[in-house]
Amino acid sequence: MAQGKVEICGVNTSKLPLLDSSEKEALFSRIEDGDQRARQQYIEGNLRLVLSIIKRFSSSAENVDDLFQIGCIGLIKAIDNFDSSLNVKFSTYAVPMIIGEIRRFLRDNNSIRVSRSLKDTAYKAIYAKESLTRKNSREPTMEEISSEIGIPVENITYALDAIQSPMSLYEPIYTDGGDTLYVMDQISDKKNKEENWIEHLSLSEAMKKLNTREHEIITLRFFEGKTQMEVAEMIGISQAQVSRLEKNALRTMRAYLTA
Repeated sequence: MAQGKVEICGVNTSKLPLLDSSEKEALFSRIEDGDQRARQQYIEGNLRLVLSIIKRFSSSAENVDDLFQIGCIGLIKAIDNFDSSLNVKFSTYAVPMIIGEIRRFLRDNNSIRVSRSLKDTAYKAIYAKESLTRKNSREPTMEEISSEIGIPVENITYALDAIQSPMSLYEPIYTDGGDTLYVMDQISDKKNKEENWIEHLSLSEAMKKLNTREHEIITLRFFEGKTQMEVAEMIGISQAQVSRLEKNALRTMRAYLTA
């Protein structure tokens, strides 16, 4: 990776602004009040942090522009998730998040090469999504993202699909401090190996030990092949609650069948 480059992704790195601690504190206060201009200033004021981090990956064969854009995504995530009430410097919080974002990119980008134009479209869409989500307090539609960056929906969809990489079924996607949801929890699978024992035992009697809601969830999940997300929407509770009730129901059935 070439170092000493003045312009990266169209940004003149020699002229990046520097923010002192009081400026950062003032800007973050405005960010918490929903000030998008302050958020943009805060991002620009921390781009030097991204630059310093990508130097750690000098042995990588990846294009420096790509690493810079990925680092910026990590920076944006850090800004949007930082809790200023904690007695922690922003850089202390942001550095591992930026590094993690770059490492995931390097890991996932080894097997499949995507054209630069597709990457640029995908990065623009991701940035627009982050901005619109922050602005409207909800996830934007593809049409809204398309309107924001002036690129057809079809092109955005193709670009986002192109940068996706295979994911482990055991990749954690959500936790509320209790049970963790994994990718496999969102996949329909009527023959889940983890539950094969159910097929050889007296399900009818075991399911009588469940309450009405647990019975409904087990029926939808393992007899109708619904995902946890689909079940949550059908019965009007959160996916985390579905996961918890499902695990409790399976424990109850297993205890009955193995007693």
